[in-house]
Amino acid sequence: MEEDRELSELSRMIAKARRAVVFTGAGISTESGIPDFRGPGGIWTKMAPIDFADFLASEEARILSWQRRFEADETLRSARPNRGHRAVAALFGRGTLAAVITQNIDGLHQASGIPEERVIELHGSTTHARCLDCSRRYEIEALRRAFEETRKAPVCESCGGFIKTATISFGQSMPETPMRRAHSETLAADLFLVAGSSLVVYPAAGFPELAKTNGAALVIVNREPTPLDGIADLALHRTIGETLGAALGVE
Repeated sequence: MEEDRELSELSRMIAKARRAVVFTGAGISTESGIPDFRGPGGIWTKMAPIDFADFLASEEARILSWQRRFEADETLRSARPNRGHRAVAALFGRGTLAAVITQNIDGLHQASGIPEERVIELHGSTTHARCLDCSRRYEIEALRRAFEETRKAPVCESCGGFIKTATISFGQSMPETPMRRAHSETLAADLFLVAGSSLVVYPAAGFPELAKTNGAALVIVNREPTPLDGIADLALHRTIGETLGAALGVE
């Protein structure tokens, strides 16, 4: 069967790699029960995202932003790494994985056993929060308890600045350090494996193109076609967990 040949080719390319980078998007985490933002039926089809400028300018927008975050708390806390995350962790265990570059904000790669320093979060993390002025870190549970008591958007105890989940919102600049790290790891990779990304959000989607241009083998595993399928060495339109799990021998 054609799919079997594709899977064999994927396994061969993974086995051949000496320095792999895995680039993940929402498709790997939907299999853990975390809803997509952009896809059909995704979060942004039901509610408009809050622009960063609005967050800064409006107490009402800040309150709404935190209401949404706390409403998602149960889903985020109950989510566990799935077969796809475990397969990526197995690649790290082999000593082949140099880095995970992720568009996701859920922390599931770290929960799967990949060290924090190997995970490059392009869009930040919703697992904690920071003051926008002094960068002091805050834990979500403590903020939730305070919000339930006051119904006010939290402000920093140290400097009075606005506290926001450590994610990148619409209109907010991409973080320089993760982008630099992602660029460096992309150039060093001999295999660049995309898992569960539609590859339509730039500048993040530019990394697979950069890897291919620099001579790395490019593999795309995504349930739907992507704009970069035509330049990929291998493009598989299949579920992430089943495909990566089979290729890496992970149940």
